[in-house]
Amino acid sequence: MQPDQPISIGKPIQNARVYVLDRRGQPAPIGVSGEIYIAGDGLATGYLNAPELTRRHFVDDPFVPGEHMYRSGDLGRLLADGRVEHLGRIDQQVKIRGFRIELGEIEAVLSRQESVKEAVVVVRDESGTKQLVAYVVPQETLDVAALRAALKAELPEYMVPSFFVSMEAMPLTSNGKLDRKALPAPDGDRPDLESGYVAPSSDAERALAAIWEDVLNVRPVGIHDNFFSLGGDSIRSIRVRALAAEQGILFSLRQLFQTTTIHLLAREAESAAPLAATRPKKTAFTLLNAKDHQKLMNRK
Repeated sequence: MQPDQPISIGKPIQNARVYVLDRRGQPAPIGVSGEIYIAGDGLATGYLNAPELTRRHFVDDPFVPGEHMYRSGDLGRLLADGRVEHLGRIDQQVKIRGFRIELGEIEAVLSRQESVKEAVVVVRDESGTKQLVAYVVPQETLDVAALRAALKAELPEYMVPSFFVSMEAMPLTSNGKLDRKALPAPDGDRPDLESGYVAPSSDAERALAAIWEDVLNVRPVGIHDNFFSLGGDSIRSIRVRALAAEQGILFSLRQLFQTTTIHLLAREAESAAPLAATRPKKTAFTLLNAKDHQKLMNRK
C-alpha cells in the first residue's frame, strides 16, 4: 500500500458498531465520505484525567438511546460490502471559496487511477488566493488532462486542483512520513493539455493571453487553452473580466464560462464589433478603445 492511499480497515467486530456520519450527524450514503464514529460493547468511558477531551470525543449515540459513541476525527466511507475505508484525518479539511473540502477525498480519487503511484493534495496561497495543488508520482508520465477528467467525473468543480505537479518521489521526513512542507510550489509553466500551444496573433488575443498569464500565473498561454484547465475558477474569472474591461475588451462571465478559450472570446469580439455603433447595449462582447469605452460608460 502506497502512502496516502485509502486503507480498508475492514468490518466492525462482533458487538461493535461503526458509523460514517456527515456534518449533520446523519449516515453518509455508501461511497460518500464522512467522519468515523465507534460505538458498542467495549467502548471506553472517556480519557483519563482529560474531561474536555472526553466531552469532545465521547458523545451521545443518537441511534441507540442511552449509549455513547466515540468521535474518532478520522475521515472514511462505507463500501457496498460493509467494509470501511479510511481516507485520512478530518483536520485535512480546508475551506476554499466558501466550500469545505476534504483533501483526503481528492487524494482517494487520484490514487484509484491506474496511471498514479502516489498522490497528495495540498492548499497553497498563491498571490493571495488559496489554490488546490495535486502532487502526483505517475506510473510513467503525468497526463494532466486525463486526471482532470477523472476528477471531474467524480467530484464537483471546486474540488478539482488548479495545478498538477509531477514528482519522481514524495519528500519524506527522517521518520519516513510525508514532508508536506517540502513539496515544491507550482513553477508556473504551462501544463500538458489536450490542445497544443498556439500563440496569439491578433491584438485582442495578445491582450487576453497577457491577462490570463497574469491572473493564472501560467506561461505561456495559448489561444486554444481551456481557462479552467489552466487553473481558472469563478473568482479568477471576475479578475480576468475586470482587467479586460480596462483595455476595452468587454464580455460577460457567462461568455467566458461558455467559450473558455482566448480564440473563441476574441472571435466573438471581432464578429460583434460592427454592431457596436448601432446597438451598444445589446453587444455583450466588443473591443473598444479607451475613449469610446468611456463614452459607453457615461451613456449608462
